[in-house]
Amino acid sequence: QVRLVESGGDLVQPGGSLRLSCVAYGFTLDYYVLAWFRQAPGKEREGVSCISNSDDSTYYLDSVKDRFTISRDNAKNTVYLEMNSLKPEDTAVYYCAADRWVVAGDLNPDEYDYWGQGTQVTVSS
Repeated sequence: QVRLVESGGDLVQPGGSLRLSCVAYGFTLDYYVLAWFRQAPGKEREGVSCISNSDDSTYYLDSVKDRFTISRDNAKNTVYLEMNSLKPEDTAVYYCAADRWVVAGDLNPDEYDYWGQGTQVTVSS
């Protein structure tokens, strides 16, 4: 069964850090573009970051550049999102996604076939 499972979401104070993990089951991530999306209450799902399946090039939403880092470990079939200097506006459910054919850098959620169930990140004092 093909699925993605996220973990690592938590309640954290402003300025804090979290690392999200997403493990793939039933398929190998090596050939896939991997991405993180988030959705806050009442808002549309937005792309946060993605990493290429060819040269590990990374792409970020402007508001998270220099604070978030995406990485992949193909040996562990896992993609990570390291989040630093968290702000209240980062509060959302975070989802990982994968697609084999999407153009690297494309953060349109409609282009991704595989999705995790989401993990809640809350930034609040």
